[in-house]
Amino acid sequence: MTHRNVIFIFFSVVIAAGLLTGCDRARYRISEGGVWNTTYRIVYQSPRPLDDSIIAVMRQVEMSLSPFNDSSVISRINRGEPGVRPDTLIAAVFEASVDINRRSGGAFDPTVAPLVNAWGFGYRTGAGEPSQHTIDSLLRLVGISQCSLTADSISKKHPGTEFNFSAITKGFGVDCVAAMLRRNGVTDYLVEIGGEIALDGVNPHRAPWRVMIDAPDSTDAAGHSRLAVIAPPAGGLATSGNYRNYHSLTDGRKSWHTISPVTGYPAPSYILSATVIAPSTMIADALATSCMAMHPDSAMAMIESYDGAEAFFVMPDMSFAASPGFPELQN
Repeated sequence: MTHRNVIFIFFSVVIAAGLLTGCDRARYRISEGGVWNTTYRIVYQSPRPLDDSIIAVMRQVEMSLSPFNDSSVISRINRGEPGVRPDTLIAAVFEASVDINRRSGGAFDPTVAPLVNAWGFGYRTGAGEPSQHTIDSLLRLVGISQCSLTADSISKKHPGTEFNFSAITKGFGVDCVAAMLRRNGVTDYLVEIGGEIALDGVNPHRAPWRVMIDAPDSTDAAGHSRLAVIAPPAGGLATSGNYRNYHSLTDGRKSWHTISPVTGYPAPSYILSATVIAPSTMIADALATSCMAMHPDSAMAMIESYDGAEAFFVMPDMSFAASPGFPELQN
């Protein structure tokens, strides 16, 4: 997997500053580092450190689902190696992807991978500006709704069809780490990998977790300025945006990293960024990605049709749109 240069969401540094003070707060721990070409930061309350288990879970996800790792199960499936069986992790993201593909009217489709590669954003770097002939040829490989999954194999639409679940796997990985924490008795945690978040319980101040939504700024690829702070409910949260991840084409136009599975071209940027809250980070991740390839009205209708999902959109003119149940924005 690779970091998609989406808009980051970070928990408040004010909260982090108090992690190791006070007798109760001494049990809050921080695990942080780099994974999947991005960073992770996990805050949790536990009588013992769980760093080894956190790293083991992330490694398991990578070895199953990363198309950037040639030894992963999904890479071997993409190459058509005989006898490779999809594991339970692949089954989980495949089934969720088929559902979001249907809900989004085809806007979300992990089999768009060859086109993403051709536009220079995937796990194999293309020229960045494919010909119409190339686009037409690759479109024939796209269509997760025409693929199927059994316990023994994935049936592809075409032998050349490939899967890149990166737009859902990072969120899924966050969920896997959160599930491991819960299995170890952890009830208060915030798991963040590359801006995707799972949270539950309370922060070290015994108050709700608060996270910051970045203000879109294409001139500052590394920095993060605050647009707003929210106190999300327990569950998952993800943000996707195009403004940091694009190529400049030879005629001066910008090619965004969100490639339409319908046209084979970069999707029109009707939405600058989409922040989605959902019952799981996997679903929030997939929904946020879908919104970037949809008209705002269709995207909001999709969000409102999904039980437990809420969304906040930033438009190119810097106006906002939010679903009715999205948390109140705080300064």
